Amino acid sequence: MENACKPHVLAVPFPGQGHINPMLQFSKLLVSKGIKVTFAITLFTAKSMQTETGLVNIELFSDGCDEGGILEAGSLDAYFERFKTIGSENLAKVIERQESSDFPFKCLMYDSCMPWCLDIAKELGLVGVSFYTQSCSVNVIYYHVYHGLLSTPVQGVSAVSMPGMPLLEISDLPTFLLNSESNISYLKFVADQFSNIDQADWLVFNTFHKLENEVVNWMLNELPTRTITVGPTLPSKYLDKRGEGDDNYGINLIKPDRRTCINWLDTKKTGSVVYVSFGSFLSLQEQQMEEIAWGLEKSGKYFLWVVRAEEEQKLPSKFREEYMSTSVSLPDKGLIVKWSLQLQVLAHPSVGCFITHAGWNSTLEGLSLGVPMVGIPIGSDQTTNIKFVEDVWRVGVRGKVDEKGIIRREEIERCIREITEGEHGEDMRRNVEKWKELAKEAVDEGGSSSKNIQHFVDSLLCS
Repeated sequence: MENACKPHVLAVPFPGQGHINPMLQFSKLLVSKGIKVTFAITLFTAKSMQTETGLVNIELFSDGCDEGGILEAGSLDAYFERFKTIGSENLAKVIERQESSDFPFKCLMYDSCMPWCLDIAKELGLVGVSFYTQSCSVNVIYYHVYHGLLSTPVQGVSAVSMPGMPLLEISDLPTFLLNSESNISYLKFVADQFSNIDQADWLVFNTFHKLENEVVNWMLNELPTRTITVGPTLPSKYLDKRGEGDDNYGINLIKPDRRTCINWLDTKKTGSVVYVSFGSFLSLQEQQMEEIAWGLEKSGKYFLWVVRAEEEQKLPSKFREEYMSTSVSLPDKGLIVKWSLQLQVLAHPSVGCFITHAGWNSTLEGLSLGVPMVGIPIGSDQTTNIKFVEDVWRVGVRGKVDEKGIIRREEIERCIREITEGEHGEDMRRNVEKWKELAKEAVDEGGSSSKNIQHFVDSLLCS
């Protein structure tokens, strides 16, 4: 009887660090509330995966590109199609193998970018849960695109009006909407998240209600199924502190420099360090990398810069020689590492400014850990996220590009100084502290996200 009352969830993230982290953290929350969770990872992803969580089971499956992922497929379209056809077959086998066990799957939770997973859930009689890893504001934009309420490419207008949002200038929209011909694969990828939501049992969003209040209210009224916000999905140590030992996400696709960053930060004064990171996937132009480098130097501030191995050749040679971490000694003024445990860095008291691409995970982390941001968006939803960072939440600034689309060193220096010095910087620090407390409130007992998660858990337990 006990086994029958312990539902088993199969969680299937899209195979990228930014998609894995929030779903994994949500899965760990479900486990803490008596739900059994198996986390399904593609074979190619597992080759570079370092796992530190024992809270969820890990199941490997083939997406048809076991040796090289997207590169093996040859194109994004080819990968999506192979993932859909071969991946769906193998996920169905994972579910069917579990049917005769003591804990058969009851629920399939999948990344919203893989709506075909819902077909598997319905065919096999499982609860279908679509998990969204972008902001509700960005998702509302894609919802309008899918339903033909916003034509792409967006052109001939200076701004766009969306429910519950400030007026969005063209430069504030997700970049996939501006040149849909060259981005047609990506645009279909993000818009199709809403292709079958009327058949899903739950829509789960990694945000919290007060952060996107008006947009969330619009979604609750308009979307045809149970919609909940469950974020920020950060390890408990950084928010409610209810999960003992929950201090990191638990899966890293890039090996982090664990102690070097913290040891170096420990030598710096409170709020004196600029932390720079542009995520795990997108790349900056070499010219932009150079401008960031010289902008950091011109600012005179200490800096910790995450530069992935494949990006290092874009750095000025002076920076590689002077600031790269080595086993012999650590430079004083600046430190460049290949990867960091970002939550630990942002939570460190010496960090006072976060230069970021403004991906949704990084944006939520900056807000939740109380660090004002300089936005240098690269593409996708980042342009919309930084609009909210600057003009709605007022916790950061966006670097202004020149006629060539480059944010110059003088502008980077200005942005850093605006956050770290003067009255405007003080205002942003006060604002980000407010949002930090509201993020904690959302996930703490009785908070909006906490109540939503319990509602979801109750629906699975012994139903």
